[in-house]
Amino acid sequence: MSMDLIKELREKTGAGMMDCKKALLECSNDVEKAAEYLRKQGIAKAAKRSGRAAAEGLIQSYIHGNGKIGVLLELNCETDFVAKTDDFQKLAHEISLQIAASSPQFLNADSVPTDVVEKEKAVLREVALKEGKPAQVIDKILDGQIKKFFQDICLMEQPYVKEPKKNIETLIKEHIGKLGENITVRRFSRFQVGEKLPGQEA
Repeated sequence: MSMDLIKELREKTGAGMMDCKKALLECSNDVEKAAEYLRKQGIAKAAKRSGRAAAEGLIQSYIHGNGKIGVLLELNCETDFVAKTDDFQKLAHEISLQIAASSPQFLNADSVPTDVVEKEKAVLREVALKEGKPAQVIDKILDGQIKKFFQDICLMEQPYVKEPKKNIETLIKEHIGKLGENITVRRFSRFQVGEKLPGQEA
């Protein structure tokens, strides 16, 4: 196994040398397969860490569009040491970019109020009926449409703007595997010049 392959995989994934060597052995020196192997390993590790307390972290601010859009994000991890690493700070920046670009309203599907979901379902059901969809398949159609609705409005469900094949939840899990600590988004706010606030008159 050449050091060039190990170096290439390290640059691609940020994984340690021994992890890269093991992944290349497992994947017959195929760098792309080895990168995917490491990604899956990271997500598996992330699942084990998800219950651990994340009380450290940082507040990330991001201003976009010549001062027209601003984002504040609190991203948590387990230790101040990890909070100060370049990888963690870059993740906070990437999530802030996502919030600026895609304007999520909620953290995840579980945090969307029931009345918001039911209102959306009622609208979608009415549209489906008007389009003449058979009543017996409307519920199945609604399931897919509600999943898409969550992808539009929930940060963790949204496709990552720089790599749409993965969502933000997967991006965070990859960093949990890489950094060895639980990482959570605690809260975020997005501001846009001139936007109407909830309950505010036009």
